[in-house]
Amino acid sequence: MSYLDMTPMQLDALREVGNIGAGNAATALSQLLGKTVDMTVPAVNIVPFDDVFSGDGTEKVVIGIIVRVLGDTPGNILFVLERDTAFQIIKSLTGEESEQLTEMGTSVLCEMGNIIATSYMNAIAKFTNLAITPSVPAVSYDMMGAILSTTFIESGQFDEQVLDLETRFLQNRDEEISGHFYYIPMPGSLEKILNTLGVN
Repeated sequence: MSYLDMTPMQLDALREVGNIGAGNAATALSQLLGKTVDMTVPAVNIVPFDDVFSGDGTEKVVIGIIVRVLGDTPGNILFVLERDTAFQIIKSLTGEESEQLTEMGTSVLCEMGNIIATSYMNAIAKFTNLAITPSVPAVSYDMMGAILSTTFIESGQFDEQVLDLETRFLQNRDEEISGHFYYIPMPGSLEKILNTLGVN
């Protein structure tokens, strides 16, 4: 399937899948942080691969939590946090204050990524009746463009156009948590999701 050939109905179906998954993930994040976390309506982004390296904010250093999606619809889940946000979360959950990413901080972020990704995948699995499981999370501290491009390439997406489902998390309605959540499916995974929904 060429992403540019997708119909409005297919894009709407994917948005709905993303909405269900992200809603569960936002609830899990709220419970973990003990704060209200809202989210934007998920966007289905179809962009030229070259833009992944050169878009707005791609040179900003961020912290990415990557979880591989295994099972019927393989791909990658990527949760990107701005550096200050990540350290603020680590401090709120452990009391640890550090300017560097410590072993404890990495462990906390991995656990958070695991909880969020599992919540997202469980919701999609229930909605589509597909078998999906998460891998062990990994934490990356790099430029946004480098983390995104690596995640796309690992998902087998390196054609001219690449696709992701993106959701932004917002804390307490007006205070941004500066978190971007991406589901980046491997080629073939979207077709399986759309087929289970009868939108093909």
